[in-house]
Amino acid sequence: MTLANRMGRTASHVSRLALGACAALAASAALAAFPGAAHAHQAAAPSPAAAVAPIPRAEGAGPPLWVVRDADSTVYLFGTVHVLRPGTAWGSDKVDAAFASASDVWVEIANQDDQAAVMPVIQQHGVDPSRPLSSILTPEDFAAFDKVAQANGATGAALDAYRPWLAAFLISMSPATNAGYRPDAGADKTLMDRARAEGKTLHGFETADIQVRLIAGMSEEAQIAYLNHYVRNGDGVVANLDQTVAAWLKGDAAEVGRLNRLSTRDVHEDIHRAALIVRNADWTDQIETMMKGSGAAFVAVGAAHLADQDSVIDMLKARGYTVERL
Repeated sequence: MTLANRMGRTASHVSRLALGACAALAASAALAAFPGAAHAHQAAAPSPAAAVAPIPRAEGAGPPLWVVRDADSTVYLFGTVHVLRPGTAWGSDKVDAAFASASDVWVEIANQDDQAAVMPVIQQHGVDPSRPLSSILTPEDFAAFDKVAQANGATGAALDAYRPWLAAFLISMSPATNAGYRPDAGADKTLMDRARAEGKTLHGFETADIQVRLIAGMSEEAQIAYLNHYVRNGDGVVANLDQTVAAWLKGDAAEVGRLNRLSTRDVHEDIHRAALIVRNADWTDQIETMMKGSGAAFVAVGAAHLADQDSVIDMLKARGYTVERL
């Protein structure tokens, strides 16, 4: 496969998993998406066919849901997992009721399938032939990377021009995909399809362009640490994702946060800052604007943004809002 073809495949994953993935939860905690202040508003296009597929019911209460209210505004906060195995049972009456009451639905990126938008950004920020991986990794680390790349149908030489963040993202995606996880089955995609089918207005907190720029802007030290993390711990990618999904389905927000940190803050503080702190602060600003208006909105973002340290919920509480778990 040529470098151009590989980049096309990677661009597709970046745009579709940016939903957050935080990436930490998207492809076994891969930083599939990153942040910004820009709003990407996309009008909802009705799709009657998408409306007839009910979400299988979770056992017990299901994934956690929070709400922020004032006299004339209600914002529901639902943490998602960006990739799931088809048929995963995560639905609940409380989520259905909250979603039905909202006229507006907010997700991380509204146009996740727009590969044309993200491809030029990846080319600009994800490839640098003047600073190949072989020149910035130790010989031992590059040899280990080459071995993992070959297991993914490439070679270290073929991916040498990739920046470390993009190389890490590429090799982190395959294990989850091979284990049956699909972005089309993710909670984000399901809720976006439902919003369009029901004629709700769909908004994005950020754009793929901003997300890619943020992760690409991490220090080279952090990017190398991120790449080496997946080279050394690739065998644990699926186990981490399985555990994350299990905790999410049980409503165990604390465990979701702990599992997220294994591939973010525990690897390098810059990753946590880029994946969560900057994004969450921006989203909190936007939610505060919603609260100054009126009506009901449903927010669906990666569960780590609501469950981990420096979460949106923490930031809202720090600004004086009461956040209630339903």
